[in-house]
Amino acid sequence: MPNAKTAPPGALANIAPAGALRRPRNLALALVDAFGLRIREGLLKVGERLPTEAAIMAEFGVSRTVVREALSKLQAAGLVETRHGIGTFVLSVGEQANFRIAPEQLATLREVIAVLELRIGLEAEAAGLAAQRRSDENLRVMQASLAAFAVAIEEMTDAVAADFQLHMEIARATQNVHFVDLMTYLGAMLIPRNRINTAGFAGEDRRDYLRRVHVEHESIVNAIASKDSEAARAAMRTHLSNSRERLRRAQEAAAD
Repeated sequence: MPNAKTAPPGALANIAPAGALRRPRNLALALVDAFGLRIREGLLKVGERLPTEAAIMAEFGVSRTVVREALSKLQAAGLVETRHGIGTFVLSVGEQANFRIAPEQLATLREVIAVLELRIGLEAEAAGLAAQRRSDENLRVMQASLAAFAVAIEEMTDAVAADFQLHMEIARATQNVHFVDLMTYLGAMLIPRNRINTAGFAGEDRRDYLRRVHVEHESIVNAIASKDSEAARAAMRTHLSNSRERLRRAQEAAAD
């Protein structure tokens, strides 16, 4: 990574895929990645002031709006702090190295799909381990969550809480606290329709859409109840992959 003082204009093109440079939001995220890397590698040290907005604009070939959005995200992530009238400075890197997905990173279909891809790997394995290790109490809570989800569908009330509880209980059934911690951290981000209208993107009636999700949930819980690890992994992968593909088709349609 070139030093902030010496990198040539347009260096951002070496940080993010060319296709991502067409939208200001992706330019800002690429800029966040660039400065985050410099901080982690010590090219920008704790207490050091970042280059001015004008210098960043010249180095990366981006607008002032992009620079300000990137600095705002860096500040929200705890990597830097802005002292008005003085400049923006690097904070301690102790906490900043922690994994984090900021809520503003889930504002588009593309970003929600990225989290779903993370979940496919994480939760497919969690389902397999849950099938091996689940207790009777774990299974009881999963089944109660399924029932609550079904009621919410028919009464057309909010089904997100029951959906989230089911996925959390599968994590608990792994008997591995790290799965629980990460799922707790992700929180409501686990449920895409909590942020976007997934049924609308899928071109379906909301109730029909949720009924289909319910059938997918039933397949996962049935496999866990039977202690069939491979079937549980496959059912979870199918469930999350279906969500991803629905959103991917919607993204492609929007692009067209």
